[in-house]
Amino acid sequence: MSDFAPSLRALVFWTGIGQFLLVAGSLLIPKVLGWQEELRRLQPLTRRVFWTYAGYICGTNFAFAVVSALRPEALLDASPLAIAVTCFMAVYWCARLVIQFACFRGAASPLRPTLRAAEAILIFAFVWFTSAYGLALWHNLNGTRG
Repeated sequence: MSDFAPSLRALVFWTGIGQFLLVAGSLLIPKVLGWQEELRRLQPLTRRVFWTYAGYICGTNFAFAVVSALRPEALLDASPLAIAVTCFMAVYWCARLVIQFACFRGAASPLRPTLRAAEAILIFAFVWFTSAYGLALWHNLNGTRG
């Protein structure tokens, strides 16, 4: 076991806890952003597709949280599955970070102070999640059983 493994295991665990918090916070988004009124303007099929996508994203985030918090060692055992899963998680969160800057900058102007604070917290979380799973992937690619 490498000296880095216990710290990395703790980092993955706390990343899972962070994702649980993200999922819990995500439950507030429809109310805060007034989705009910906004979605009323859409065709029924488009509305259903939107909710399906939102559910899949929330479900994926929840699954990442469960695996990370309950079995962090399984994500760090350098197995082909651990490599594939940590690669997917790192790419997923990195893509979300890129989307944040490419698509959401200035999307809601001017942002209320509470939304500006929420955006800062989200950006911090996306950087944290990307970094944690990137480190886990690096650990796994180096074949360090932990």
